[in-house]
Amino acid sequence: MNPPAIPVALRRALALAEQAVGLTDPNPRVGCVLLSADGRELGAGHTQAAGQAHAEVMALRDAAARGHDVRGATAVVTLEPCSHHGRTPPCCDALIAAGIARVVVAVEDPNPQVAGQGLARLRAAGLQVDVADADVAAVSRELNIGFFSRMQRGRPFVRLKSAVSLDGRSALPDGRSQWITGEAARTDGHAWRRRAGAVLTGIGTVLADDPRLDVRLVPTARQPLRIVLDPRGRMPASARILQPPGEARVIGSGRVDLAALMTALGDQGINELHVEAGPGLSGAFLDAGLVDELLIYQAPLLIGAGRPLAELAALSGLDAARRWRLIEATPVGQDLRLRLRPR
Repeated sequence: MNPPAIPVALRRALALAEQAVGLTDPNPRVGCVLLSADGRELGAGHTQAAGQAHAEVMALRDAAARGHDVRGATAVVTLEPCSHHGRTPPCCDALIAAGIARVVVAVEDPNPQVAGQGLARLRAAGLQVDVADADVAAVSRELNIGFFSRMQRGRPFVRLKSAVSLDGRSALPDGRSQWITGEAARTDGHAWRRRAGAVLTGIGTVLADDPRLDVRLVPTARQPLRIVLDPRGRMPASARILQPPGEARVIGSGRVDLAALMTALGDQGINELHVEAGPGLSGAFLDAGLVDELLIYQAPLLIGAGRPLAELAALSGLDAARRWRLIEATPVGQDLRLRLRPR
């Protein structure tokens, strides 16, 4: 096989997996490309909605639709093929039955029901199995960071989103926080919501801003679950967050144990949790050590008398190198998107 064919196919498979964002939850986002002995693409596909075909089966179907014989072919997959019966049969069996000769995977599956067993099953059937290098594995893992979190820690990957002005304000003088950033940043924020299995906020944000917190500004096949923490039962029946599309859940009955809630959401199949809340609830997540990533949009304006970001006590040391590391700083329209993770 032409040596560059595998790296090219891995990039293609990762791009296909990216197309599964907003579709496959609670399953991982996976892409697969089938190559002939001389490096030609025979078929390709990505995992569909939960209960439907996985990436390997989609690629095999695509090859059949193109009229290609896949016996002796190489399957390039972004995640280890599954080896257990879930809502669909094992992908290992499908590859073996199709006569695939070699499988190249980007990263092993963290699911305890798979976790190397898929690779072992393929090898036992006589297939050559290779695992890509660490750089490719990191890209695949990042694409499925919530799935890895749920499998390995039993809870979602928590991303906390906030918007700030140049002078460190997180809301306008009247308390509104919706329009600090520009249109491009708001669209970008919806793309991050689309990644999540659930979006969480507090009743204070609902009463102040009446947000919808759904995904509207980018296409999506699935709406995330919207969760409101409302310990004193103040949710108005007319709140927009309760309206379609998608489902909403109100959690009340006194003070919520956030760590226990994260475990419960993990048990319910939530891979990524997107938090858009006021300073009190955001600070509580940070104080509890539950935030895995900060998603901050910095707008090029001065608000002056607005609400300071420093109200989030745990965020007041945001630039302290000992606590957070900056992993991305990207212009988004007129604003700047910052992503930080704990050290």
